[in-house]
Amino acid sequence: MAAASDVHPVGVAPIASDRESAPGRERRRGSLTGWRITPYLFIVIPVALLLTFTYIPVLNMFWYSVTDWDGLDKVKNFVGLDNYVRVFTREEYFRVFYVSLFYFAASFVQMAIALYYATILSFSTRFRNLFKGILFFPYLINGVAIGFIFLYFFKPGGTLDATLTAVGLEHLSQQWLGNRDIINVSLASTSVWRYTGLNFVLFLGAIQSIPGQLYEAAEIDGASRWQQFRYIIAPGIKPIIGLSFILAISGSLAVFDIPFIMTSGANGSETFVIKTIVTAFKFNKVGQASAMAVVLLLIVLLVTWVQRRLVPDEKVNLT
Repeated sequence: MAAASDVHPVGVAPIASDRESAPGRERRRGSLTGWRITPYLFIVIPVALLLTFTYIPVLNMFWYSVTDWDGLDKVKNFVGLDNYVRVFTREEYFRVFYVSLFYFAASFVQMAIALYYATILSFSTRFRNLFKGILFFPYLINGVAIGFIFLYFFKPGGTLDATLTAVGLEHLSQQWLGNRDIINVSLASTSVWRYTGLNFVLFLGAIQSIPGQLYEAAEIDGASRWQQFRYIIAPGIKPIIGLSFILAISGSLAVFDIPFIMTSGANGSETFVIKTIVTAFKFNKVGQASAMAVVLLLIVLLVTWVQRRLVPDEKVNLT
């Protein structure tokens, strides 16, 4: 015979507390808690690595920038903003930004070449895949190897001079890496050769993401290739063009490997990053070099913010 407490009115379901025992509720609560913390367990290691190798070193860099630390001494004396004042008032530190202008101008040439070939090869073209590989291949080569390749290319009597002589333009031969007037042009052209493939891939991927029906409709309406580029391709890849612009600015300010390998910053080719490394490890002024790195970081963030304000992201709708 059932007890009075086990009897429920007809049509009324027993409540959970009646159906589930106390140990069962504890197990269910523990299972729910486990599911809630599972996503956090997956991101613990990546976040720990990010904090350890990115944000903590950046915070240390800010701290070093207000000290006179030489990189070896255990004592770091606080000097306030003296290192920052020195960066903006001494010509030897700020003059190297002039070199970045050559790379900044070259980045526009680089983007123009990449956009031209990406547009051409996005249409049906003979040997299209071959040309894609040729354009992207330089980006796969190590920067050190590219530096040595172009050392032989630009040296007196090297590949460039031999080519000029072969076509009757030997009077144009000169010290491509020894003349202070053209050395940065030579180095910037090397960067163009190396990084055009990266911009080319970005532009080509963006162009190929545009629906093909738009091109078909444009051809039916009699639109020329230039009109297709102006009214379909250019608006469709506007976000990628903005991204390439930001990469061009940050890249031109942070140029290092090509001029360091080819000239070590000699003959007026010293960039801001080379100057920073020399200050830190040759003159043992890690505090001063950290201030220069912070200035570079702030300039890149400022230029990026200005670019985002002037050319904000827009939702492109070509349909």
